[in-house]
Amino acid sequence: MAKTQKAQLNVRVDEDTARAAREKALARGMSVNRYIEELVRQDTGEAGRTFVEAAADFMRQYEKVFDEEIGEARR
Repeated sequence: MAKTQKAQLNVRVDEDTARAAREKALARGMSVNRYIEELVRQDTGEAGRTFVEAAADFMRQYEKVFDEEIGEARR
């Protein structure tokens, strides 16, 4: 397996956010660094794109129904 270069990123968060990150990482059996890395990958990755595309497709398919129920003024 090829090594990938790692970049260091320092962020500041409030104590509640830091505590939540530590707890979630511990519950998943991983480091906080790994936990945050996975969150960013999920947010920018294929799963996110697939969800957004599916949601957009859903809205296109049911646009007329929404317009009838809610009205075009709400858009």
